[in-house]
Amino acid sequence: MTVDVSEELGAGAFLCHRCSKPAKLQCPKCQELKLAIKDSSFCSQDCFKAAWAEHKGVHKQATKDPWQYCTNKGLGRSAKEPVWNWTGQLRPTPIGPRRSVPDHIPKPEWAATGDAETERESRQQKSVPIWRGAQLEGIRAACRLAREVLDKAHAAVAPGVTTDEIDAVVHKATIDAGAYPSPLNYYNFPKSVCTSVNEVICHGIPDRRPLQDGDIVNVDVSVFYKGYHGDLNETYVVGDGVDEESKKLIKATSESLEKAIAAVKPGVRYRELGNIISQHIHANGFSVVKSYCGHGVGAHFHCAPNIPHYSHNKAVGIVREGQVFTIEPMVNAGAWQDTTWPDGWTAVTRDGTRSAQFEHTLYVTETGCEVLTARLPDSPPLWWQR
Repeated sequence: MTVDVSEELGAGAFLCHRCSKPAKLQCPKCQELKLAIKDSSFCSQDCFKAAWAEHKGVHKQATKDPWQYCTNKGLGRSAKEPVWNWTGQLRPTPIGPRRSVPDHIPKPEWAATGDAETERESRQQKSVPIWRGAQLEGIRAACRLAREVLDKAHAAVAPGVTTDEIDAVVHKATIDAGAYPSPLNYYNFPKSVCTSVNEVICHGIPDRRPLQDGDIVNVDVSVFYKGYHGDLNETYVVGDGVDEESKKLIKATSESLEKAIAAVKPGVRYRELGNIISQHIHANGFSVVKSYCGHGVGAHFHCAPNIPHYSHNKAVGIVREGQVFTIEPMVNAGAWQDTTWPDGWTAVTRDGTRSAQFEHTLYVTETGCEVLTARLPDSPPLWWQR
């Protein structure tokens, strides 16, 4: 039996899920599961009975996957919160539908399939490529564009703005330039940018939660432009109410990246970069995340080499002229350990403390490196640059 929710819904506020007539009844099981009203409304008991054989499948799916995390159908997170041991104050918020990319824009394979098989099977996962000439210029152009897009996202960060609105800024700026937002549908990631708020370390999914004065947010932009990827990120303060410890965390993370970049030159061991980062971070009383690392980037979104950010790591290999890779330390205010939300993407600090990250893409020169994603003269200032 359906339940009468005419006062709650309002007469004619929703249409019958079966016959599209004005609806004032709702499936009680859907109410219990907190599913979307528009998908559980019916005009009469007869319509509900007639639709039952098909409709009950919605309950089964919701019970199996309480987030209804179905990026293929654009449903995003449901209103029902899964039972999980949340580590901080953030909670999942519904996300908007996946944004479209015009047909004329060249796309990576995962745009259609959600899978990066060519990247995964590439020899570049084991052999670090050397970039020269036109290929290097292609990477350089993609990185310059990624910087310009990130600066537009930074300018949009403010209290009351949702991370989904930041996603819209990134998406539009990317496609307006004739590029594809690299994260979109990458292993089914549903959005065009990663936005990681407060205790989120990385891979946060843009959603409809408004940013609050005192939050911190990392925005990670990657673009696919004329066959090459550019990748960078920065962490920003939201409003004027950010506490001093969070500001210190952000600045120390940025400084650790700059110190590692200053050490990059041919002959340096990859593992040494983690030692440099950790020394600065530990001196400031913070910890370095061990689960994620920097990576090669170019014709593929992710490839060799891997660049761990923590000390005494076991990375094999040395920096060589012509290589392109990212360094992107993730730093926690508390312990280094992380865990992942049930959405399979959102990595958070295990103790609920805040986390910051900065990333640049580098090209190794004969004597050092070129920061391909360097800040521009008109880039919005970071908090200590104001």
